[in-house]
Amino acid sequence: MSNLTGTYNLDPAHSSISFTVRHAMVTKVRGEFTDFDATVTIAEDPAASSASGTVRTASVETRNADRDAHVRGEDFFAVEQYPEMTFTATSFDVDAQGNGTVTGDLTIKETTKPITFDVETFGVEEDPFGNTRIGFEARTTINRSEYGINFQAPLNSGGMLVSEKVGIEIEGSAIKQ
Repeated sequence: MSNLTGTYNLDPAHSSISFTVRHAMVTKVRGEFTDFDATVTIAEDPAASSASGTVRTASVETRNADRDAHVRGEDFFAVEQYPEMTFTATSFDVDAQGNGTVTGDLTIKETTKPITFDVETFGVEEDPFGNTRIGFEARTTINRSEYGINFQAPLNSGGMLVSEKVGIEIEGSAIKQ
């Protein structure tokens, strides 16, 4: 992994942290967090790599002001009481190209659970400004109720308004330090 080794900071101007939930059992609602930071250190031995990140929960955006206010409130993220969610990697199982899985601890609303991201790395490139960048995507799925996000409204069909399953996707561009 010698061409990937080093410490990288996620570039928020060229990265996104987004989520998808099923709404009313018939469609998907997408959202993203706009205020976050993360650092990844890729070691020569991939298993010795590390990563951590923080998301400010008040930065959630779903393209609907009323929904955003609801998601920031007590029914979902309770951003006043829990202003941040964090991820700390505990193991890397990636190949020399940076593809594989990264497992770690995700903390939301003071509840910490292990999760595993499927990671695809697109390589390293120098941008026109002299920055060395690594590009990657990471995906996982969590059950929101395991983190104390339990809001629900039943539908006449017997289904629920918001799915328990939440897809999380990171589209990352990180700059080598």
